[in-house]
Order: sequence, then C-alpha cells, then structure tokens
Amino acid sequence: MKSKIAFLLSLAKSKHILSLTSNGINAVIGVVTLSILFRHLTREDMGNWGFFLTILLLVDTFRSGFLSTAFVKFFSGSTEDRKKEIIGSTWFIAIMITLFFAILNVPAYFASGYIADPSFKLFLQFFSINYILSLPFFVSNCILQGKQRYDRLLFLNFANQGCFLLLILLNLKGITIHTVLYCYLSANFVSSSIALFFRWTDISMLKYKTRSAISEIYNFGKYSVGTNLSANLLGSVDSFIIKFFLGPSVLAVYNAGTKLVQIIEIPLRSFVYTAMPTLSACFNSNEKAKVILVMKKYIGMITVALMSVSVLVIIFADVAILIFSGPKYVATEAPNILRIFMVIAFLYPAERFFAVTLDVIHMPKVNLLKIILMLFVTVLTDWLAIVITGNVYVVAAASVFSTLTGLIVGYFALNYYYQKFTFFDMFINGYREIVLLLKRYYSKFFGKKYQLK
Repeated sequence: MKSKIAFLLSLAKSKHILSLTSNGINAVIGVVTLSILFRHLTREDMGNWGFFLTILLLVDTFRSGFLSTAFVKFFSGSTEDRKKEIIGSTWFIAIMITLFFAILNVPAYFASGYIADPSFKLFLQFFSINYILSLPFFVSNCILQGKQRYDRLLFLNFANQGCFLLLILLNLKGITIHTVLYCYLSANFVSSSIALFFRWTDISMLKYKTRSAISEIYNFGKYSVGTNLSANLLGSVDSFIIKFFLGPSVLAVYNAGTKLVQIIEIPLRSFVYTAMPTLSACFNSNEKAKVILVMKKYIGMITVALMSVSVLVIIFADVAILIFSGPKYVATEAPNILRIFMVIAFLYPAERFFAVTLDVIHMPKVNLLKIILMLFVTVLTDWLAIVITGNVYVVAAASVFSTLTGLIVGYFALNYYYQKFTFFDMFINGYREIVLLLKRYYSKFFGKKYQLK
C-alpha cells in the first residue's frame, strides 16, 4: 500500500502532471470566467471585450515573443553563472520594452478621445498600464518555466486566473465592459505582487546582465518576436475580419464556438512547455537524433491521446455550448464552429512541435517565414470566405489551409536542414509510447501480477 501511495505522489510531482494541472486548472477557471461573462454581458459587449483582449494580447507579444522562447533556450542546460547572466539580461530587455510602450501610451491616451470603437478606445487608454502591472508576473513565468518549477507556476497562474474570476463574481451586479477591464488589471497586479513577495522574479539578478547575453537574446528574439507576433496575429485575424465585416455580435458567436478548443490547447500547451527545456538541453548537448526523437514522441503521443476527446466534443458540441455560453448561443452557429475546429485540431500537435523544434535548433528565421506564409494564407482564405459567401462557417473552415501550410513547411524544413524523418512514423511511435507508458504505470501500481499484455 505504501509503495502505491509513494508511486502516486511521485506521479503527481512529475513535471508533466504539474504542467498539465497548471494549464488545466487555469484553463478551467478561464472557461468558467468566460461562461459567466457570456451570460451577463450583452452579445455586443462580449464581442467588444473579446476583441479588446485580442488586441491587448497581440501587443503583449512584443514582450513575450521576444523573451519567452529565447529565455528557455539559453537558460536550459547552462552553468549557474550563465543562468544569472540570462536572467539579468532578460530583465533588462523586459524593462526596456515595457518603458517603450509606457512612453508610447501617452499620446495614444489622448488620441483615444477621437476613437468611437469601444474596444480600441479601451486599448489605447489602458494597454501600457497592463504592461507595467504584469511585468513581474511575466518574467516570473519565464524563469519558473526555465527552472521547470511547475509547482510554483501552478500556484502563480492559479492566483492570476482565480483572482480575476473572484473579482468578476464580486462585481456581477450591473457588470459592464469597464468593470471587467478593472478586474483584469487588478488580477495582474495581485499576481505580480505575489511573484515579488515570494522572490520568484529574481530581479536581483539584473546586476548580472551582460552585453553579450543581451546581444544573444536580442539576435534570437528579433526573429522569435516576429514568429510569435505573426502567430498571435494568425489567431486574431479571424476576429478582425469578422468584427469589421460581420459585426461584434457575430464575433461573440464565433468566440463562443472557438474558446472551447482550449480542451485541446490545455494538454498541448502543457507538453510544449515541458518539452522545450528537454529539446533545448538535447540541442545544446549536440544530440541531433535525440532532438527529433523527443519531438516525434511528443507529437505522436499527444495526437493519439487527444483523438477520443475530440470525438466526444464533436458529438456533444451542442451540450458543450449550452454549458459554456448559455442557451442564447445554442441556436446559433457556435456548436458547428466548435465541431469544425475540433476536426482541424488533429493537426495542431504536429504543427506546434515542428515550430518549437525549429526555434530550439536555432532556426527562428525559418519559423518566422513559415508563420508569415500561414498568415498570408489565413487572410486570403478568410477574405475570400467573407466576400464570396458572407458565412461564418466558411471563415472557420478556412483555418485548415493555414494549419496545413504550417505543417507542410515545418516538416520539409526539418527534413531538409536538420535530420530526415517520416511523417507517419510519428503516430506509430506515439501509439507505442502510450501503450508502453500504460504498461509501466499499470505494472508499478498493481504489481507484475496485473501487468498488461
């Protein structure tokens, strides 16, 4: 009995489980928060709030895109002195980017008085405030991911999402888009304060910054920021096109259908986070074959594991929308939009891990060109869908073309520049790895007597 308890405790403490739990709990809280907002805000306000967040997160990519991947890449597998340099240099660049946007916000704030669109108006007034309030929270996330302290990441991100939800619940009576904004800013302030209180920011390492480390991060980051910005824009372009051509109400319906794709994004994002330090360590140790092996294993396992979840969501999409968004969205296009994206989601693991691997093997320029091509395909297909049909279903279905573009370019780039591997071999290996994993855990928990055949 004691061995079983010890096994369960060790399993619960594994980096994969902690990362999955962190992303899972926070995504669930995020879904609950959105569900409440869908029910209490008007369809127009909900569309405007979703669009405001889209613009805010897009601009935030200038900081996160510049530093997140670069930090993990240079931090993982380094010496202690090197790690101090990377942390200090990351802090320096993060502060410079934040100051730049804070100064830029001064004329933007006064220009907001001439803007009629409520989402753009709020963005011009508050984007730098959010940048400043979230700075310690953001850098702590980079550091904790690099150190693979997923237990602390779980707590920190839970504090951020949990605080936002709590503040929303406390202000439900007469809630408006401005109330939601103030709750959002307050949650970022609280989570940054927690990071500073527990000294997870390592801001004292700022004194160890060096020109060489800043230069390395900058030279890598100038491509990764373009990649991340284009990737974020790739995820946002649907919102821009739908809002301006079809209106905020249709955008709210579209968001109701797409937000539940987080069911796939939760484990995918978790395994990307945990795989990146491992891939970086293999690359930094010049283990070329192992980089591809680790990548293939993750792609295959995640794709095979997510199949059953995707099928269930496709079957019960109407029920999922009813629970998530309420009855006013069930009779809309939202359920079928969810079904469309759950089918496309089968391609996500391979596309994401190809992208991460390209960054890890120091080919961010190829990744950037790939994302720009995907963005072009998305804009073209979305525009054609709107002009020819004016149907939100076609806009959703058009997303498959950009995903396929990224998948094909990533696959051929890795084969041509790094090491050859077969596409379908990933899924065969994934299935085998899942069977072996189940056998191993089943055997450890129940004993050899109950070992799977």
